[in-house]
Amino acid sequence: MTSATRIDDEDLQRAVQQELEWTPDVDSAGIGVAVEDGTVALSGEVDTHTERLAARHAALRVRGVNAVIDHLVLPSSPDEHMADTAVAEEVEHALRAAADVPPGVKAVIEGGDVSLMGEVDWDYERRAAKRAVQHLKGVRTVNSMITLTARPSAADAEERIRGAIRRNALVDAHTIEVAVSGTSVMLTGTVRSWAEKNQAVEAAWASPHVTEVDNRIVVRPY
Repeated sequence: MTSATRIDDEDLQRAVQQELEWTPDVDSAGIGVAVEDGTVALSGEVDTHTERLAARHAALRVRGVNAVIDHLVLPSSPDEHMADTAVAEEVEHALRAAADVPPGVKAVIEGGDVSLMGEVDWDYERRAAKRAVQHLKGVRTVNSMITLTARPSAADAEERIRGAIRRNALVDAHTIEVAVSGTSVMLTGTVRSWAEKNQAVEAAWASPHVTEVDNRIVVRPY
C-alpha cells in the first residue's frame, strides 16, 4: 500500500474507538485512545482483567494498528478482589476441567496475579492453560512460565515449517523467512496484520521438533 493510502493517526484513533464501542465486553466510555505513527496507547480504568484483554484484542483487530501499549488499570481497592485462597481454588478447578491442559500444570497466586508452572508437550497446551484461567473472577494477570518437554531436532524441520506457512490461506509466505537452529526457530519478515503474524507463529509451534520460537515478524499494514 502506498503512503498516499496510509491511514493517518486521527482516522486510526477514530477506528479504534469505534471498535471498542462495538466490542460487547468493553465499556468504551472509560477508555482513552491515543495514536502516534500507528501505535495505539490505551488508558483509563477497567473493571476486570477480562475487559482489559478484550480492549487490547479489539485495538489489535483494527487495520493499520502496528502495536498496542496497554496503560489500562484495574480497581485498586481490596474489596474489589477475591482472597488468593479463593482464586487458587477457582484456578485449580479450571485447570483440571480443561480437556486440553495436561496434569502437572500448577499455579502460584499472589494478589490476584497468577503464575503458571510445569511442563507440557505442546505449545497449544501451554496456551490452553493460560486461556483456562485468564478470565476467572479475581484474576488480575496471568504469567505463563510453563516449559515444553525437550525433544530432538530434525533436519527437515525448517522446510516443513515453511510448508505449513505456505499452506495457510491467511499468510503471505513470500514475506516471511524461517531459520531453524536445533529446536529453536526464528521468524523474520513483514506481514499486513496481527492475525497474519499469529498464524505464522502458530504454524511454527505446530512442529513436533520446536521448543522455542523467536518471533521477529513486523506488522506493516501499508
